[in-house]
Amino acid sequence: MSKNIILIGPMGAGKSTIGLLLADVIGCEFRDSDKEVEDKAGANIPWIFDVEGESGFREREFQAIEYLTSEKNIVIATGGGAVIRKENRDLLSKYGCIVYLKTSVEQQLLRTHKDANRPLLQQDDPKKVLTQLLKQREPLYIELADLIVDTNANTPKQIVEKITEFKQTYDLSNPEC
Repeated sequence: MSKNIILIGPMGAGKSTIGLLLADVIGCEFRDSDKEVEDKAGANIPWIFDVEGESGFREREFQAIEYLTSEKNIVIATGGGAVIRKENRDLLSKYGCIVYLKTSVEQQLLRTHKDANRPLLQQDDPKKVLTQLLKQREPLYIELADLIVDTNANTPKQIVEKITEFKQTYDLSNPEC
């Protein structure tokens, strides 16, 4: 593998879980853009949102994506909103094979309801927030994706198998990788 595998999708889609498993299976490093933001800031994402607002977080996220996409042969999990910034989309498209991990709002709620580290969900109606976010972002996920995998209908192992099978075909059809 010479091009990175980049996982996109909404929060709770399983990007970090799948990313760790995938990296282990194919023998490369796993990196998470949200973790990169936190490490560089020396603070967690809710603190960044509180102090700098979403725009401050998005700038930090861009810097993390710019750095991560300069690496080679890694699996990258992005934050759910990474696709909203055009510069991020351009970097992701240029430097990676992009996999959209698709999931339903119901699954997102099940997977995130106890996670206080998700500032956008600290609202009275998280289902409404997730529905609105998916409506805004899903067209971007689909537009960027080289592969779409439904995480509702597959186990993590099945998802990793689908990605590795696709990646072999992708590399053969994109020799510049």
